Amino acid sequence: MTGKVKVVISNDQKEIKIPTGVRMLVRRCCTAVLIHEEFEGDAEVSVTFVDDERIHELNKQFRNIDRATDVLSFPLGENGEYDVNYETGARLLGDIVISVPHAIAQAEEYGHTLQREIGFLTVHSMLHLLGYDHVQGGIESVRMREKEETVLTKLGLKRNSSYYMDE
Repeated sequence: MTGKVKVVISNDQKEIKIPTGVRMLVRRCCTAVLIHEEFEGDAEVSVTFVDDERIHELNKQFRNIDRATDVLSFPLGENGEYDVNYETGARLLGDIVISVPHAIAQAEEYGHTLQREIGFLTVHSMLHLLGYDHVQGGIESVRMREKEETVLTKLGLKRNSSYYMDE
């Protein structure tokens, strides 16, 4: 069973009010992924809400991709080895950065709620922080998608139609 999970959430954008309940949803998503993955011990993760301009800057700076995106993951661990917060003993999993305008646009595009979209982006990024990757496609991508849907279904955020994410 997972230990304590500390999720530090900050809102670094002003254009869109974060709906009530979204912060709790993000915490539930982070915890659900760790439970699903049978992560042992305490964990810490940071989630930041930004605008498209800021995520564009980060995407260009860290991935050399010159456009906005929906979410970025910055893992602090590799192969199950993580930095540790020496005050708490928690393993530092990394940072998740979510573009709120992008999440709203995608929720509309896929015909589901903003909560479902932010839940998906959080679960997706948590899996990245734990070392999963889909960039190469193939079985890794399929396995990651299955894990995402399993966790989201457990959280009551089952998808209501099929959709394809364009990378």
